[in-house]
Amino acid sequence: MKDFRSAIFDFRSGGPLGRARAFSASKIENRKSKTRGSVIVIVLVTLLFASIALIAFIEKASNDLLVEQRYAEARRLRREAYSALEVTLAVLQDFSLADNGLHSPAEGWNDPLTFAGYTPTEGRTVDIAFEDESGKISLPRADAATLSRLFQSWQLTSDDADALADALMGWMQRGHVYTSAVTPDYEQGALPYEAPARPLRSYGELIAIDRARDVFYDADGQPNELWYRFTAAVSLLNFTRPNINGAKPDALIALGQFEPTQQQNLNDYLAGTGNYQTQGPGYFQNVTDAQRIAGPTGNTAAFGTTITALRVLVTVHDGVSQFRLAAVIAPPNGATVVQTTATASRPRTSAGATAAQPGNQTNASQPNSANPTRSASQPPPRSLNYPFTLLEIRENDEIPPPPPPPPPQN
Repeated sequence: MKDFRSAIFDFRSGGPLGRARAFSASKIENRKSKTRGSVIVIVLVTLLFASIALIAFIEKASNDLLVEQRYAEARRLRREAYSALEVTLAVLQDFSLADNGLHSPAEGWNDPLTFAGYTPTEGRTVDIAFEDESGKISLPRADAATLSRLFQSWQLTSDDADALADALMGWMQRGHVYTSAVTPDYEQGALPYEAPARPLRSYGELIAIDRARDVFYDADGQPNELWYRFTAAVSLLNFTRPNINGAKPDALIALGQFEPTQQQNLNDYLAGTGNYQTQGPGYFQNVTDAQRIAGPTGNTAAFGTTITALRVLVTVHDGVSQFRLAAVIAPPNGATVVQTTATASRPRTSAGATAAQPGNQTNASQPNSANPTRSASQPPPRSLNYPFTLLEIRENDEIPPPPPPPPPQN
């Protein structure tokens, strides 16, 4: 009994048993505190990740909504752009019929929407700009001498200019005989390929042509200043003669072989500046008048006086939003795109019958398989007699940025 009482006293009075009990209780309390702290940390980490995920979701949803908004805005402005384009083409057709073709915006069609009384809808504004694509050198029609003169005007040596022109002609013409020290061997490269033997369809082909890749691209493979100058001076479209009313300075040098003074006289006459500032902007209706302004030297016979390819630039503004449209049009018998097949003709096997084989010929007396419901007695559908041929249409980001201005001539 005494030992039991002593034990109780010891337990209550802080003896060994009491201290053991207090230590155990403290240990249990510490464990509970650590457990509660761990739970709080887990909850906080969960809230952190949930917040991050929520923020990422909100940002993505905002971007998706912004993209959809831009698409919807572009669709609305797109209709306005094409409406303005149609009005512009109607005005151009009126002037073309009245003046026997288009020559220059100085004829009065430089602001076609105002001329037609066109009013944009919903408070928008529409800007129309023109670029005479036929004022450039037609690459499908250019010869090596013309290209060499062009490159020499860019301060290339005569040998380098001849070699570059030779390399371009070898790329574009089948069976070309190189006249300079250019011996391209495209089939032996790391990625073998064959020269297409047809004019360029894209300026991007220049990087695949020997000599051209060294002249038109920098060490990182990016287009340099001469690349932009080439695209500004040379057109990939096929037309007979450039329009002298919109001729680029490089075209006047390479084709017309005009001296700087002659170029200045032509530019002053067309812009209505210098000695011709009292008459305002003018244009030539025939090359004889151009020769009279330029002087006795030069080759005005290399030019025409009508536009055969015109780039129409439409920009619709609605507050901070805008929609851009670029269309290249050609009048009847105007410019065309390159359509030559880039691969050599190869005979086909019997399994690949051509259109010349009897099995692929269409019997004109048979009903139209594309519209079997139409009776043979019904007249064929009328085609749209559109006044222009649309050679190219691009929208917004598809439109390449304008090239930097060429350096001043020496």
